[in-house]
Amino acid sequence: MTELKRPPLPHDFHPSVPSFTVVSEDVAPGATLSDAQLHAGGNTSPHLRWEGFPAETKSFAVTCFDPDAPTGSGFWHWVLFDIPATVTELPTGAAGGTFEGLPPGVVHARNDFGTKEFGGAAPPPGDPAHRYVFTVYAVDTEKLGPDADAAPAAVGFNLRFHTLGRAQLIAEYGAPAGS
Repeated sequence: MTELKRPPLPHDFHPSVPSFTVVSEDVAPGATLSDAQLHAGGNTSPHLRWEGFPAETKSFAVTCFDPDAPTGSGFWHWVLFDIPATVTELPTGAAGGTFEGLPPGVVHARNDFGTKEFGGAAPPPGDPAHRYVFTVYAVDTEKLGPDADAAPAAVGFNLRFHTLGRAQLIAEYGAPAGS
């Protein structure tokens, strides 16, 4: 049997920009996502904290993307932007329910589940583990432009032209066959 080639990561086709650091109390690089970050386990957005971004940053955006989803175009789990440059941390669960912990004016675009919040991992049972790429973008403008009804691809298009720096954390999850 031929081994499936993994799709490229979402930023492989974007211009190179400086990187900075993102860490999480809930997600470790290369580790398996916890039940809280699963679609069936709570849809709880993870804690994220970032530092070392470019000094000229005017806002941030945060996304979570699964390049391994069997769609031909990946799957967007989280699209958040217009985060003020003074905010360098999001608490666990900020992207769901009452959005407690998000500052006023932050925009949640719809994810590929069709909701305007964090949607947890939900790979098909038996698929090889999927990668979940949590990215924080340092943005050169206070307002990115799209509104909450924008498709994730439209937000990504705007981010391509306004990103000063990028930090990413990649975790994995695979649902056992028969689950």
